[in-house]
Amino acid sequence: MGDRDPPRSGLRPPPPKGGAAGGPAEPAPRRLLGEKGNAVVLLTGVRKAYNVGTAFETEVLHGIDLTVMHGEFCAVVGPSGSGKSTLLNIVGLLDRPTSGTVQVCGEQTTRLDDGALTRLRGHGIGFVFQYHHLITAFSALENVMMPMLGAEGFASDAMRSRAEALIESVGLTRWKDNGAGKLSGGQQQRVAIARALAMGPALLLADEPTGNLDTKSADEVFNLLRRFNSEHGTTVLFVTHNVAMSERCDRTIEVIDGKISGA
Repeated sequence: MGDRDPPRSGLRPPPPKGGAAGGPAEPAPRRLLGEKGNAVVLLTGVRKAYNVGTAFETEVLHGIDLTVMHGEFCAVVGPSGSGKSTLLNIVGLLDRPTSGTVQVCGEQTTRLDDGALTRLRGHGIGFVFQYHHLITAFSALENVMMPMLGAEGFASDAMRSRAEALIESVGLTRWKDNGAGKLSGGQQQRVAIARALAMGPALLLADEPTGNLDTKSADEVFNLLRRFNSEHGTTVLFVTHNVAMSERCDRTIEVIDGKISGA
């Protein structure tokens, strides 16, 4: 494939806890709700409006009810302007609903303050976007370490070991010390996936992660997300306009005019 290491024995990043016997323990991010039978996302009557109380008030989400169970791999589809990004921002705790309740990773978030939301988002949710948002001056390995550094405040051997394991799991060990700006688009997105998984999140939000990639690289990125979902039970919401990819997901959530179709 040109930019990949020789095949490894499957994508198996170690769980983010416990180092080798006698060695320093790895950072232990909480997997906040990672058991089968639990709802990782539970939205009830969620509405979102902008310019509330003014003549320009506009409601973009209209009473959304949504349940996503542990281990599901769901496509989120719909035309541009339908409310997909707003919905993802609310699920990802980047925005608050105007009304309704939002439960994510077992936590009822409606009354949490900004600090508590930030902690829950940092430990429970991973993000992959259409653009990789890597720090191009840093190496691939350093980019993967960033979430752990943000949580712990200092680097450790355990962090480096986990980051190296994640880099290996996405097939980029050979390029781990390369600056992120010197990687191909497909490689950059694989680094972004490794970074998103650094804290062992229960939920991964992927917003058009294949939108800027060629067909081959897009397929590799999708398969990578699918493997992590299958092997580690990571719940995935995958926003896409690609019909063929949405058909490869467990189920499809269609957003039209601020409502979930069929709900």
